[in-house]
Amino acid sequence: MRRSVATRWTPWLRKALVPPADPGRIRLRFASRGVLGIALAVAVCGLLGHGVAGMATGGLAALLALFTVTDPTVRGQAVTVALLPVVGLPALTAAVLLRGDPVAAGVVFVAIGGLGVYARRWGPRGHTLGAFAFMCYFVAQFARPTTGMLPSLCGDVLVSVAVAAAVRFGLWCYERRFPLPVPPAPPTGGTGLRRITTRQALQVTAGCLFALPVGHLLSEERWYWAVGATWWIFVNVTSRGETAVRAFRRVLGTCAGALLGVVLTLPLHGEPVPSAVVAAVATFGIFYTAQTSYTWMMLSVTVLAQTLYGLVGLLDGGLLVLRVAETLAGAAGAWLAVLLVLPVTTHAFNDAWIRRAVRCVHACTTEAAARLAGDPDADPAPRVAELEALLAQVRKTVAPLVHPLYPGRARRQRARRVLVLLDECAREVRALVSVAADPEASHDARLAAACWRVEAAVEALTAPAAGPSPDTGGREPAADGALAHLHGVERALVALAEPLRAATSAEASVPARA
Repeated sequence: MRRSVATRWTPWLRKALVPPADPGRIRLRFASRGVLGIALAVAVCGLLGHGVAGMATGGLAALLALFTVTDPTVRGQAVTVALLPVVGLPALTAAVLLRGDPVAAGVVFVAIGGLGVYARRWGPRGHTLGAFAFMCYFVAQFARPTTGMLPSLCGDVLVSVAVAAAVRFGLWCYERRFPLPVPPAPPTGGTGLRRITTRQALQVTAGCLFALPVGHLLSEERWYWAVGATWWIFVNVTSRGETAVRAFRRVLGTCAGALLGVVLTLPLHGEPVPSAVVAAVATFGIFYTAQTSYTWMMLSVTVLAQTLYGLVGLLDGGLLVLRVAETLAGAAGAWLAVLLVLPVTTHAFNDAWIRRAVRCVHACTTEAAARLAGDPDADPAPRVAELEALLAQVRKTVAPLVHPLYPGRARRQRARRVLVLLDECAREVRALVSVAADPEASHDARLAAACWRVEAAVEALTAPAAGPSPDTGGREPAADGALAHLHGVERALVALAEPLRAATSAEASVPARA
């Protein structure tokens, strides 16, 4: 039994605690630029003579302008940043004007949350604008401004977005030199209630409506924590399983952050200089871990929030306990929503993403073979970048199935096998592309046959009705590196047939499973 438990938890703990590689130092640049932009925005707000509320509002606006904008081009990013105040200032104004009416304030907050999720149907820009509107409403609950402070807060938002834009597009626009791969668009599927964004908008609204009264019961002043927790759990997730795992990680990160606050932020007693240092480190952690560990990101968010409360003299042990309780309420709202309101099963999206990844493997091998055959226009590098993005998405959607708490042992083993084989495909493809980049590489007639077998394996996986998997026996060993890597891809694809078909059969027999 001990061995079984250790086998289940060790890979998960290693992944949670050991930071992954940072090729090209993209995450380091992202985090460093985020800290710089937010620090400059807060400094400008402070120089304008605004208090903690104004600096917190400006800092959050800068954080969102540097963190949530993910358009595939620099020009698209600039347009999205320019539109942020258009949605943010009305939300901020509504929050300030409704502060005296908690019922109306809560209902409008939930409505903005639902509309913000519905806006994701228009892609990354819709997601960013929805998040900015939601958080502008949120920060007004934290800052608790009066109506007379509204013009000043609106000015803080405008100034901070401008400072963030200057840093992002002028002072440190690393995307011009290091273009990032475009994140693959999720399958939206259908219209009306069949569209994923519509379902998610209804789920978020239902979850927030549950979290709202529970949050009020826990605290008349900090109820918005519960609503905010529910809303952010739904960011960048699609299926029921993904949402459940993200809720678990949010609770885990918040609890760890609260415990860290007992030994780190409470002893500071709101001292400005050490608090600013802790806030900068926490901000760096938010940006650096966002793409790799939601648990670590939430730990950083919790430490940052505690530091801000310490600066205004409100931090104590009771507040740390309350934050954990409000987060639990928000997570419960999210869990109930994905279980009861138009649930989207994990299997449907696993299958869609895995098929796209397998197709991309074939595209990579085809481009590499064409490059080896002397085609000057063939370039496998963009396909490899696309494959990396797709594999990251596959790992995210499969995460609920490989989580140690998932009860289905056989299904968990199949999911892990799929991930191992897809990673093997990616390794062989990367090696193949390196061989193809060698100017001394020359055409070999067997490359076409090997690529054909890869295509046959792909067809067998993505269209099982076409026939059985191709036989891998009786082939001559590869005479050079390119053929060896192509055969490695072929073997991995053929091996993928067994776990994928077993998963399909199991899902067909129990269609309601997550």
